[in-house]
Amino acid sequence: MRWTMLLLPLALGACVDRELPTGAEDFATFCAACHGAGGKGDGPAAAGLGRKPADLTGLAARNGGTFPGTKVMAKIWGYTGVAPGGQDGMSPMPEFGPLLQGDLVPYDGGDGIATPTPLRLVQLADHLKALQARE
Repeated sequence: MRWTMLLLPLALGACVDRELPTGAEDFATFCAACHGAGGKGDGPAAAGLGRKPADLTGLAARNGGTFPGTKVMAKIWGYTGVAPGGQDGMSPMPEFGPLLQGDLVPYDGGDGIATPTPLRLVQLADHLKALQARE
């Protein structure tokens, strides 16, 4: 009986959902060291890289004014078709897919097809969309 009373709080604790980090929190954890807090490619680790990280605030501008959500998520996840280290061996961008696994949500990348996509990946892309420079 005593063991049951000790195990009950542990069992109940395992049933409580963990709160997922927000897109901004994941950006701060995984991206800001290289891309900077504001996404301009000026993070503290950027100086030690062979190539300057991308300025993420201009993604929409470089795509005709439309934020390329699906392309951005593919790059973060690691499905860009570029081997680790980049085609030219210069890209230090790691694949974050395994770190962002979890609950899936339907995401329409603009083709009318809702594809099950990890919620954290969608939240991160939404955060990057909010960082886009306003002209």
